[in-house]
Amino acid sequence: MRLIPFFILIFFGCQGSEIERSGNSREGRPDAESWNATITLTNKGAKRAVIRAGHLEKYNERKYILLNEKVDADFFNENEVYTTNLKSKIAEIDEEEDFLIAIGNVVVLSDSGVTLFTDTLSWDNIREKVYTDDEVIFITEEQDTLYGIGFESDVELDNWKILKPTGVFHDNE
Repeated sequence: MRLIPFFILIFFGCQGSEIERSGNSREGRPDAESWNATITLTNKGAKRAVIRAGHLEKYNERKYILLNEKVDADFFNENEVYTTNLKSKIAEIDEEEDFLIAIGNVVVLSDSGVTLFTDTLSWDNIREKVYTDDEVIFITEEQDTLYGIGFESDVELDNWKILKPTGVFHDNE
């Protein structure tokens, strides 16, 4: 009789136990993260942009990169000569489409002295164009300040247009 409790204890003690899961999964999380990151984007083998950010999240399956701290990007022409610098709060890169969107306090300064201020700016590396549908402030080489909604340009900010200019112009002649 003394063995019955012993066998009961062994019987219940030897049952397989399920492994408890913490509920944490990789779904929705980045495949890689980096702090104080630098990445280089190319087009047909030529360096087109060097982008630095305080934090980077890379999602392999979506072919997506999120840069979400102090984005600072240098852009280069087809001969790999520096042309412009972009700063923004965050940026998103679609690796499959070769496309970047800068978001939040976007400032672009060209090597010729042209400056663009806007809330968002898209950069199409394949078409080599930058554009936005947001409000813009554009300062020319002559230090004229232009305002408008919508903007399109080449990456160098040489051939640009404001889609809907706003404001008042006074001709003093």
